Amino acid sequence: MNILSTFRKLFSAKRENSIILEVADPMKKFLIVGLGNIGPKYANTRHNIGFKVVDFYAEKNSLTWETAKLGDVASHKIKGRNLIFLKPSTYMNLSGKAINYWLEKEKIPLENLLVITDDLNLAFGTIRIKTKGSDGGHNGLKDTQNTLQTTNYNRFRFGISDAFAKGRQVDYVLGEWESEEEKQLPERLELSCNIIESFALAGINITMNTFNGK
Repeated sequence: MNILSTFRKLFSAKRENSIILEVADPMKKFLIVGLGNIGPKYANTRHNIGFKVVDFYAEKNSLTWETAKLGDVASHKIKGRNLIFLKPSTYMNLSGKAINYWLEKEKIPLENLLVITDDLNLAFGTIRIKTKGSDGGHNGLKDTQNTLQTTNYNRFRFGISDAFAKGRQVDYVLGEWESEEEKQLPERLELSCNIIESFALAGINITMNTFNGK
């Protein structure tokens, strides 16, 4: 066997091993962040819909939350994907600090980040998924943008409507759901779980096309 033949054989073996490793390790990581404020005072407020969505997903899938650095964390494996859920303990205005820490700790690429938040500009329960955009006056998104130094990250906005009198925005956002909204929340939360799984399994573009406006 000449040198050229030996090289070709080694190169072929190396390629085969690479393919085997690639097939054997298809795991991809995703960071799913629900924004909110910690503590029972805020638990059932409109501003905490991000927490409520990931809590609902965790309960549905029997996931366990663990208190870790800068937040509570849970994980779920589904069809070769590893979903890491985060509820920042930094309070809303410093959400970016926790998000950035867990992106770096778990070595998750920015395109695999999904931030779930409330939106005053959407009717109650309306879904809007985007790959980029302004913070829209939302302090959690503002801090995330400033910390990550980009507006190009996936966000899942959950409409809470703007049914408040002039000057009462803070009271409304930090207020609890009306009884009629409470009745409709389970169906909206179930839909939100489908969105999370679609994001991880089908990708952001298909998820936007399938769920936006629903």
